[in-house]
Amino acid sequence: MKKIRFPNTYIIVSAVILLCAVATWFVPGGEYTESGDGLPVYVQVDSEPQTWQVFSALYDGFVRQAGIIAFILIIGGTFWIVNSSKAMDVGIASFLRGASRLERHRPLKAVGVDNIVMVSIMLLFSLFGGVFGMSEESIAFVAITIPLAISMGYDSITGVALVYLAAHVGFAGAFLNPFTVGVAQGMAGLPLFSGMGYRIVCWGILTLFLIVFVLLYARRIRKNPEKSPMYRADSHWRNRAGEEAGNIAFYKNTASKVSFAIAAVAIILFTVFFSEGCTLSIGSREYAAGWLLPAAAAAFILLSVAALRKSVHFYILTLLCFTIVYLIIGVLCFDWYIPEITALFLSLAVLAGIAAGSSPNRIAEDFLAGAKDIFPAAMIVGLASGIIIILENGKVIDTILHAAASGLGESGKLASLTTMYGIQTFINLFITSATAKAAITMPVMAPFSDLIGLSRQATVLAFQFGDGFTNMITPTSGVLMAVLGMAKIPYSKWFRWVWKFILALIAIGFLLLVPTVLFSIEGF
Repeated sequence: MKKIRFPNTYIIVSAVILLCAVATWFVPGGEYTESGDGLPVYVQVDSEPQTWQVFSALYDGFVRQAGIIAFILIIGGTFWIVNSSKAMDVGIASFLRGASRLERHRPLKAVGVDNIVMVSIMLLFSLFGGVFGMSEESIAFVAITIPLAISMGYDSITGVALVYLAAHVGFAGAFLNPFTVGVAQGMAGLPLFSGMGYRIVCWGILTLFLIVFVLLYARRIRKNPEKSPMYRADSHWRNRAGEEAGNIAFYKNTASKVSFAIAAVAIILFTVFFSEGCTLSIGSREYAAGWLLPAAAAAFILLSVAALRKSVHFYILTLLCFTIVYLIIGVLCFDWYIPEITALFLSLAVLAGIAAGSSPNRIAEDFLAGAKDIFPAAMIVGLASGIIIILENGKVIDTILHAAASGLGESGKLASLTTMYGIQTFINLFITSATAKAAITMPVMAPFSDLIGLSRQATVLAFQFGDGFTNMITPTSGVLMAVLGMAKIPYSKWFRWVWKFILALIAIGFLLLVPTVLFSIEGF
């Protein structure tokens, strides 16, 4: 009997686009307009049935997601250059040697050094998601954690879970995220980042569940690698890590010193011009951090000098580490987003290429090879974005939102809160932008919560959970599709792996909402 193959990711997304186009022929048209008091009001309009537009959806999706697509291609090119230098191989091998030495200590061996490493990574990225809403930024880290996970005996899914899943669980349970908590509380007329105490509890519970889930899965895969749904496909990563870093000859060259000189001058100039305006933004509070850039610059120079005395590989790893350091500083202090982060990684590509002694032609060739390797990820991001474009152009997406919001009806507090949570979760399958959802739903749900005596904070928490959980499974999420493309994980396999985890998160989210109705919680 011939085995039935699950459809390719492109086929799945194309089928969804086609179904959405069919829906525009039957769902009444409607749209939200702004009333005199600035609140959104739903009005009926004629729908615009979509036909040939299903073929232009890919182009329109590319235009809309141009920033993420460019970011993906540049990340692909950058890490190809870094990988070509064998710096990643050396770094992973050094890490594994260090971990094996730590295993000699009985307490660490009992816990497992690998477990400590994975828990530390997940805590860090969950914290990033909870504090400043890390999402797109997690794409770049997948290229680091997947080879690490493979080298430790796990699979590519584990590598993705360490950063992407962790950042988005933190995003869902955020306590300072300006893109969810901040926007929703502002729309609901609440003090910014109020009720933080209970949100920290929620973040901690959700992160703990994530850690337990990933560690149990990783242990099962390490015992029997063939149980991984990605076992065969991961041969790509295993082959890439096949060459033993111990056999790579360490070397020094003049080009790496030139790279260091360029990087040092650039960092010093950046420090001189921007230190005074460096303000650390955490939630609604700001802290003067003029010391931060000089400290980072001094650390880079000292560590680079030490790395250059050992090998070019360690200097390139230092460049990579401080690219991440400056990414975090830029996001927290200067509101950097995709354009600035893209420029940062492009600089890494050039400096790493120079350090490795590559000619300009070789740097360009390696960069293009990396962009070519990651191009399927860019394609799927553009195609998935076409789903929303078809619904928007057909003028039916607001009708779907209005029908969902109208479903609140007359019910008790807990039932109404549960309905709000379900609506936000459903809406997120179509609109993954937290800001857009908050602008549409919070002006409707916040006054309704007043009518039934429900806390507006509880309404915001329902929005927050509904916005966050399904981001990790919906094909309309450009970040998810980009991460899966970089990891070379088909959407079908990811869906079959992650759906139980998402359902469990949704259930935990409901249980965390119940106390906001039954008990008196500070800030709620």
